[in-house]
Amino acid sequence: MASAGLELIGLTLAVLGSLLEMTACGLPTWKVAAHIEGNIVVSQTMWDGLWMSCAVQSTGQMQCKVHDSMLALSGAKQVARALTVFSSVLCVLALLAVIAGAQCTNCIRAELVKVRLVNVGGALYIVSALLLLVPVCWMANQIITDFYSPLVPTSQKSEMGAALYIGWAAAGLLLLGGSVLCCSCPPSSAASTGYSVNYAPTKRATTNGDYDKRNYV
Repeated sequence: MASAGLELIGLTLAVLGSLLEMTACGLPTWKVAAHIEGNIVVSQTMWDGLWMSCAVQSTGQMQCKVHDSMLALSGAKQVARALTVFSSVLCVLALLAVIAGAQCTNCIRAELVKVRLVNVGGALYIVSALLLLVPVCWMANQIITDFYSPLVPTSQKSEMGAALYIGWAAAGLLLLGGSVLCCSCPPSSAASTGYSVNYAPTKRATTNGDYDKRNYV
């Protein structure tokens, strides 16, 4: 029962992390335009994401435009796109592996194989979290570097958007959920892998002329 509880907790955390990761991947708020001069009345705010950029008017209206060409994007955005998509695919594969090996399902009968599948799913979740951390931290570092760089015009400076914080939260949940799933252990009955070998009774002469009739197991 304890192992089943760990599986449920780990799967819940990992699924929440997967949903947050996919949300962060699709949000256009990776970069938000920074308005440094407080005495300027800003009529619109610019958002920039992996897939589109949006202009939010002060009246609440929002206009978004999908990035036309992937090759026209910066190297950071191209890498971020590839890694976040690949990370999301790993999350789906990990979910299938954990469901197939969960103790509450009957997809597989062998208990030891079920536990190994759950462990593999947990490892995939951990790899997915690491793949997500790379683009999130890279984009955050780039935004901070450009913000404090005197070579970047004030009108082009940006701040970290909500998608980056959601990405960090998703990576944390994936790491925690994957670690819990990797700690899942097989039941004591399935964990015993010893084999008993029965030998037929043998007769062995002893120094007394008698025969040793012990059974060796």
